Amino acid sequence: MSVLTRDEAQLRAQLLDVHRYTVELDLTTGDETFDSRTVIRFTALSDGDTFVELKPAELRAVTLDGAPLDPESLHDGRLALKNLGAGEHELSVEAAMRYSRTGEGMHRFTDPSDGETYVYTQMFMDDVQRVFAAFDQPDLKAVFEVCVKAPAGWTVLANGVTAQRADGVWQAAPTPPISTYLVAVAGGPWHSVRTEHRGLPFGIHCRRSLAPYLDTDAEEIFDVTRACFDRYHEKFDEPYPFDSYDQAFVPEFNAGAMENPGLVTFRDDFVFRSAVTDTERETRAMVIAHEMAHMWFGDLVTLKWWDDIWLNESFAEYMGYQTTAEATRFTGPWTEFAVARKAWGYDADQRPTTHPVAPEKVDDTASALLNFDGISYAKGASALRQLAAWLGEKDFLTGINTHFARHKFANATLADFIDSLASATDRDVPAWADSWLRTIGVDKLTPVLASGDGTSNLTVDRAGSRPHRLTAGVYDHAVADEGRLVLRTRLDLDVPQTAPLPVGKRPALLLLNDGDLTYAKVRFDDESFATVRAALSGLPDPLTRAVVWNALRDAVRDGELAPAAYLETARAHLPRETDLAVLQGVLAFACGQITDQYLRPEDRPAALSTLTALCRDLLRRTEDGDHPGRRLIAVRYLITVAAHPDAIAAWLAEGTVPGGPELDPELRWRILGRLAVLGATDEAAIAAELERDPSATGQEGAARCRAALPDPEAKRAAWEAMFAGDELSNYLFTATAQGFWQPEQADLVREYVPRFYPDATALAARRGPAIAVAAGRWAFPAHAVDTGNLRLGEAALHDADLTPALRRALADRLDDLTRALRVRGEPGERREPLEESEETEEPEETARAE
Repeated sequence: MSVLTRDEAQLRAQLLDVHRYTVELDLTTGDETFDSRTVIRFTALSDGDTFVELKPAELRAVTLDGAPLDPESLHDGRLALKNLGAGEHELSVEAAMRYSRTGEGMHRFTDPSDGETYVYTQMFMDDVQRVFAAFDQPDLKAVFEVCVKAPAGWTVLANGVTAQRADGVWQAAPTPPISTYLVAVAGGPWHSVRTEHRGLPFGIHCRRSLAPYLDTDAEEIFDVTRACFDRYHEKFDEPYPFDSYDQAFVPEFNAGAMENPGLVTFRDDFVFRSAVTDTERETRAMVIAHEMAHMWFGDLVTLKWWDDIWLNESFAEYMGYQTTAEATRFTGPWTEFAVARKAWGYDADQRPTTHPVAPEKVDDTASALLNFDGISYAKGASALRQLAAWLGEKDFLTGINTHFARHKFANATLADFIDSLASATDRDVPAWADSWLRTIGVDKLTPVLASGDGTSNLTVDRAGSRPHRLTAGVYDHAVADEGRLVLRTRLDLDVPQTAPLPVGKRPALLLLNDGDLTYAKVRFDDESFATVRAALSGLPDPLTRAVVWNALRDAVRDGELAPAAYLETARAHLPRETDLAVLQGVLAFACGQITDQYLRPEDRPAALSTLTALCRDLLRRTEDGDHPGRRLIAVRYLITVAAHPDAIAAWLAEGTVPGGPELDPELRWRILGRLAVLGATDEAAIAAELERDPSATGQEGAARCRAALPDPEAKRAAWEAMFAGDELSNYLFTATAQGFWQPEQADLVREYVPRFYPDATALAARRGPAIAVAAGRWAFPAHAVDTGNLRLGEAALHDADLTPALRRALADRLDDLTRALRVRGEPGERREPLEESEETEEPEETARAE
């Protein structure tokens, strides 16, 4: 299929003014296709040619102003409209459309728990064409009037309030002007909980098999929704611009959520079937806040073209975290952002595929899709947090409200946004934007403390070019307790400095970016580093500890700190860590990247032993039952690092961990998966567990366990399911891939490493970008940290048949592999810090995989 280019979109926007879509969908025509009829009313502003996009199973009829067009003129997803005269036109298109199994277009899912079927749309970024005909670009907004014929017993949700007509068809209220990619429909026998707030109907919805779990959390979800809604009305002058607010938790959703106006869709993993930590509840709250922010930034005011993705995502990311912290019971979202989300941005920004937060030119939709990454989200949100600190919250919000007033129900660009902000301040916002939004890479800040006459002065050595407004934390050892640190003061400073900053007597620890207001790597002076290693857990604030742990993580990835030293620090300090986000983030890095990639195979058993001891220590410290979140995290990771099956097998047999928790479905599948890796279970046990839990999550758990069995036939069957057939949904594909590659089974799966590259190339070409992303992320042989795998991957990148999505995924994975080789100090690889030029210079265009 062809992709829309920026130039084509600009030409079409100059030619057309689109007024209204009338869309009729019939979901009663079978399991494979549905019927779609679209009438588009538009004005041609001059004489000319254009096209409308459509990807049908069968194009049945097309008329333009009542005259038939030849359906055979549809080519490569485009229906040509020739010789349009200036003036009003009406285009009618009737087609049969295919249901999706990959979460693109109209996704269809049958719940294995009860046999009920559900459908929902995901139109982003150019998948509206899989549902109905459209002029599919964000700056051709229009009113949408949608009606849906659905099977008996279904409820249909849409962007506006829906009601069932006398003929049984569901009719949605017309929308205000919105972009094509924001249209949404969800149909099925939903379980719904409804309320009203500020005169608007609010609803939350899930499939029936999840009803008890949604009911348990419904009040919490509504509390967060109402609190964020009210807080946004305090921040924003423009009121909520749509007629209702529904939140649908849908199955097999590819993203975390999607900001469809009036009908936000979430992955239904957020309906918790099993025990979760409070940090996971906090994350759900943040996602709710994030998507609600989009109602203003993204839906009310929409980007003109996809080079301004960050205007949507960075803003919603920043507002999601900030508003969760301000308006809900969750007080630590910025700690989770610092230790987990921000690491996503740092990692992405140091790969050859990095790009500016606001690229100056994105040529087409395929290239744009690649930029939904840690830079557009985490780095962009960090930049906005820095901007708010630099401008001050009052001027920042004044500029945002000016932007909404100027561009509501229309489209805007980066230049428009910067102009709106600049109108609220005397500061040079365009210069700030050039420094922060148009550049790539991560600055590195290192403190230099010069002492004399009993006092110290601070100078910050900056490797990079951005200005930073930040705080330096000055900490001393507590009197009579060297393991506890006390805050002496926090010093505000701007980098670059105009003069050294007086600190007073030399502190035990000088921490740059305390409070995490800027986006940069931070390092320590020698004395501060010694203090960190000895007293990290003695720092009083969890966000401060998160900044320190991030600095240690960066140092490991840059080859400046040995992985074993990181593990030793974790072993010493994590047992006393009280913040769940910090505990989870550090263990995830230690049990994932360090044990599976950064350590040589011969060093892995000792690392697993260290982590096992750490988790057992955590269990001992939580035996009083007052720390269920810490205990749950400890149990999860104790299962992950188990080198011997006996203890966890006993838990599975008894249905509980001694002292708790009892095993819920998530923990049971987690244990069975680890037993499969260790060769301590079999197909019969997996089948029995699936009979116990036949849910969709159970199906994924069984697929993961079967792929993890150390058996040649099990590996062959898993590989064939992933790469030879097209039956697996994205979720089942991902589960199978997660089970397949295991460091303990390197010899068993060695033959599949070279097979991955041609098989993934063919799969991506056949099944599209969503599966390509899953294959590049989960099916890549990341455990095979050797030059042979690297050379195979580098050769694959030269394959002209690689789809853009897979090329980007492979480029990222291969860069991670190169970094892991360097950290290991493998023969032929340098064991030294990365050169600054590798992180900050503009990459070659070909390396960007755009």
